[in-house]
Amino acid sequence: MQAVRVAVAVAAIGLVGGVHAQSLDDLLKKNGCTACHAVDKKVIGPAYVDVAAKYKGDAKAPTYLFNKIKQGGSGVWGQIPMPPNTQASDADVKKIVDDILKLKK
Repeated sequence: MQAVRVAVAVAAIGLVGGVHAQSLDDLLKKNGCTACHAVDKKVIGPAYVDVAAKYKGDAKAPTYLFNKIKQGGSGVWGQIPMPPNTQASDADVKKIVDDILKLKK
């Protein structure tokens, strides 16, 4: 009986805590990022570990990268433009940026 109570309590905590957090890989696939980027190697765009290294310690990086993903742009990593990703939710983009900036080479 105690095991059942524990299982119910754990399930309730999970429900109260909200939806299970998606991994960086899941979010990148969901939002189409993997068509042009990979975590550890350049594809069309830069590797995410290179992005993390470039912006390491930059307090403005989270806002800058959030806006760059949402609005698109070119010229920072070459002349191939990154299209705007307006379909990606703000919550997804924030989590993607936060997780990328935690990557290490």
